[in-house]
Amino acid sequence: MNEPQGAETERLRQLVREIPDFPAPGVLYKDITPLLNNPQEFQAACKAMTESFVDSGVTHVLAIESRGFLFGAIIASQLNVGLVPLRKAGKLPAETVSEAYSLEYGANVLEMHIDALGAGARALVIDDVLATGGTAAAAVRLAARTGAAVVGCSFFIELLYLGGRAGVGAPCASVLRY
Repeated sequence: MNEPQGAETERLRQLVREIPDFPAPGVLYKDITPLLNNPQEFQAACKAMTESFVDSGVTHVLAIESRGFLFGAIIASQLNVGLVPLRKAGKLPAETVSEAYSLEYGANVLEMHIDALGAGARALVIDDVLATGGTAAAAVRLAARTGAAVVGCSFFIELLYLGGRAGVGAPCASVLRY
């Protein structure tokens, strides 16, 4: 995957602040709210997240709750494709398919409307951070259960020391790596 480097990456890195011990002791949280407050750099981040997948025939963006929604809506618009929200259990109103997953400080369930994708759909999974890979892997499994192909996963931040990319089950790209 072509992943950005150089001055653009450093500008984006300056807009991520680290918050120790949030949401749990020992976690160094990557806070993207300064990025969100800078419209030009936020647009640049979303563009960088799409670059590896522009020619992959994406038909849908799967945006993971909750910060993935922020990137996913813009990326779906940039690619002119549908947006599918992937939510925590009990948040979607129609019939859903669900997948349990683990993350670095707990476990959860991810859901998608059962009719959101289908055979022939080509999905791009979007989230803000790739950590252990559990959430992204659950998204890939959800898409597969509805007959869709996942062309890849794109993240704004990847925490390399957690090795999440290895368990996702689809090609991954990330803008910033820590």
